[in-house]
Order: sequence, then structure tokens, then C-alpha cells
Amino acid sequence: MKPDDSINVLGGPLGLCSIDPLTGFFRDGQCNTCAQDAGSHTVCAVMTAEFLAFSKYVGNDLSTPRPEFGFSGLNAGDKWCLCAARFLQAHDEGCAPQVDLTSTHQRALDIVPLHVLQEHAHGT
Repeated sequence: MKPDDSINVLGGPLGLCSIDPLTGFFRDGQCNTCAQDAGSHTVCAVMTAEFLAFSKYVGNDLSTPRPEFGFSGLNAGDKWCLCAARFLQAHDEGCAPQVDLTSTHQRALDIVPLHVLQEHAHGT
């Protein structure tokens, strides 16, 4: 299993999303993906308290530590490779986190339109 081309949604090289906490389908710090990544963990999102509460409410608790999996839990401000469909769902519900476009894999565009990602661009 090897990552698909490491290109971001802007057409450049895929940037680092986070190494602390270590994220990504491959746990390589990048939002790389491949055919085996059914969830398309391709959106480099900056966590917010509102999004973390939403994610927990819809059944994906990202804030509670799970030491048995080496997961310390996420906090507001942490970057994380988020499933593209969950990001789109959060956008539709009005609680999407910000996005690091240079670290968001181009395959996110299979699910989320570029203009939606750009609406939530980190630092704009």
C-alpha cells in the first residue's frame, strides 16, 4: 500500500498537517491517501471546540484519549487529517473547522468542492 500522488487541492506539493498529534491514514503527518483509505482522510482540519463536540455527537469522538490505541485525544487548535465526508457534513451543519489548503490532499475534491474548502481556509 503506497500513498496516491501527494498533491494538495491547490495543485502544489502536499504539506505536513501534523506530527503532534501524529495524523494521517498512514500516520506520516500528511493527509496522504490510497485505495484502502475508505474514509478519505484527506482534509487537514484545524480542530475547534465546536467541531469536536459535533464530531462526538455524530459518533466519532476525537477528543477523548484512547491510550490503548496510542491516541491522546484532540484539542482545539490541533490539526488532524479529517474524513472529507465528515468535513462536508460539518460544513452543511454550520460547524466546519478551518482547513489548511496546502496540506489537504487533492482527493478531497472528489467529495468536497474547492470553493467550500476555500470558505474555511485557515488564516483567511
